[in-house]
Amino acid sequence: MIRTQLMTGRLTQLRAGVFLSTDAWPDTPAGQHLARAHAEQVANPDAVLSHESAAVVWDLPSPDFDPWHESPVSLTRPGRTSHRSRSSTATWHTGDLPVASVVRDPDGYAVTSVSRTAVDLAAGRTVYESLVILDAASRLLVASFVGGRPRRTDYSNPRFVKAARESLLTAAPPTRRARLLGAIDLVEPCRESPAESLTAGHLHLAGVPTPQFQATIQTPMGKVYPDLYWPEANLIGECDGAIKYGEANAFVNEKEREQMLRDLGYRIVRWLAKEIMTRPWEVIERIERALAM
Repeated sequence: MIRTQLMTGRLTQLRAGVFLSTDAWPDTPAGQHLARAHAEQVANPDAVLSHESAAVVWDLPSPDFDPWHESPVSLTRPGRTSHRSRSSTATWHTGDLPVASVVRDPDGYAVTSVSRTAVDLAAGRTVYESLVILDAASRLLVASFVGGRPRRTDYSNPRFVKAARESLLTAAPPTRRARLLGAIDLVEPCRESPAESLTAGHLHLAGVPTPQFQATIQTPMGKVYPDLYWPEANLIGECDGAIKYGEANAFVNEKEREQMLRDLGYRIVRWLAKEIMTRPWEVIERIERALAM
């Protein structure tokens, strides 16, 4: 019967012994990645979605050019010693998984928590790469703290920021905590994009004065929230990406906002998301020149 269903295209084989109705095969690459990962869990009931596959579940951004779902599916088996191996269908990790580090995804499959996923992926990366992951995870944690739709002020609430950092540090395996501590100390849930997080990491490594992120500035047009702000230099930093101008009239509105800020005496330095990703030294030099003026 199975052979017949496969021949007629009604079934799709995901791995040895695991099949899925072709009608249920997801339309998106991310969904297909998770379907393959769940197939591994069907064959290995003690396995937990982790690393890249868990990042797909939580929709965490990748600091690389390739999205997480393009990686092989990743799972972790509980064990006392850390180990990594690869089969023809998955990347397998072995390691300690405390109860608090494992939750259920929307389909009911075991997956590492947001915090554990973030520290697993941040381990061994540079500070700026780690912040892309850790900042995004901290935003999800703040949303979970408030139990609803967070307000902008929630992301900069010192109590929530501290709790998010503590959650990340607690989730890190003991052997990785010391190496991750520096990056976790820099985590700011208020940063709204991977490019902002990359910028923050590069500024830190370059020794540039730390700005305020998403600070509130009162203007005649209402409150504005620049990506970065150095009050001592009266300098605003804006990191531009395509998503910023996704809505109709967004570009015009942004230009009006910028001119209004310049008229109020603020200085502005801008850079593109692709610049901080591919030529960060140019962005840092541009910011340093603006701060020195």
